[in-house]
Amino acid sequence: MSQQKFMQNPWSNWMKGEGPDSDIVISTRLRIARNLRQHPFPLLATDSQAEEVVRKVAEVSRSEAMKSRYPVQLLQMDQLSPLEKRVLVEKHLISPHLAEESRKGAVLLSEDESVSIMVNEEDHIRIQVLLPGFQLNEAWEVGTKIDDVFETQLTYAFDEKRGYLTSCPTNVGTGIRASVMLHLPALVMTQQINRILQAINQVGLVVRGIYGEGSEALGNLFQLSNQVTLGMSEADILSNLYSVARQIIEQERVARRYLMEHSRVDLEDRIYRSYGILRYARTMESKEASQRLSDVRLGLDLGLIKNVSHQLLNELLVTTQPGFLQHRAGQKLTPEQRDERRARLIRERLSAH
Repeated sequence: MSQQKFMQNPWSNWMKGEGPDSDIVISTRLRIARNLRQHPFPLLATDSQAEEVVRKVAEVSRSEAMKSRYPVQLLQMDQLSPLEKRVLVEKHLISPHLAEESRKGAVLLSEDESVSIMVNEEDHIRIQVLLPGFQLNEAWEVGTKIDDVFETQLTYAFDEKRGYLTSCPTNVGTGIRASVMLHLPALVMTQQINRILQAINQVGLVVRGIYGEGSEALGNLFQLSNQVTLGMSEADILSNLYSVARQIIEQERVARRYLMEHSRVDLEDRIYRSYGILRYARTMESKEASQRLSDVRLGLDLGLIKNVSHQLLNELLVTTQPGFLQHRAGQKLTPEQRDERRARLIRERLSAH
């Protein structure tokens, strides 16, 4: 796939709308942080030192071990426009940090975009696997195999007592962050979400917004991830996250049944009203679009709306973002122009189904 296709193509593997528990779990992400021994961490590296890391990582990516199983394409951050980098952030393929602050950074992307390997972000290497639905073990299996390929050809910064060494102390140890993106509209509507979020913080997990740390939980989407990487094995981290996510999934399903049994008319009115606005509105802000799409997604999961798909709603979640709209337009747009284009895109895509 060419560089331009990564930008123009709205589809990524995680948007399929398939996989276990896909009515609530939009996607599963696994990230493995690694650094190279005898190389300054990215925050302290010179441009030439950072370029050397990119060269070494790129060499491994071209090895037969990688090409035969996980072929990837290298994109250099300094060769991308700010808008192109924003599109990659909106598709969840790179972090905001890599897009905005990394010097001499790069990303290696698989064709279906399920694998992205960030280079010179906070750490030298951040292997990311992004899959649709609730697939923690499957994501770990892919991620650890890629990690093994790199570890056989590069020397990692590793300490016998502390484990893998990272720029941020919270990643020291296993270096893994696993997360699931959850759609929790019923827990929000029944005002249970704050109680649940408080309980999550007490079991070594954290909840963030749709684009990670510091971002807002738009469209009732929440990222649940592990907070501790030191003193726990990879299996323990994944098991803890799986157990808590499973409980939240069940609580969301209970809340959805409650709303259907006790507030069905109000719920249907909210869902159909949002669907009608999405079908016919001429202007729409990003925040409103996220909320309306969340309502329609809930209606689809409850069997109230039939003629849309999870994949379409996941695509719209990305293609209605400011960066994607402007990249497609080929120019910078005012907020008013973005709102008009966003509404038009949603109308066209919904009317085509």
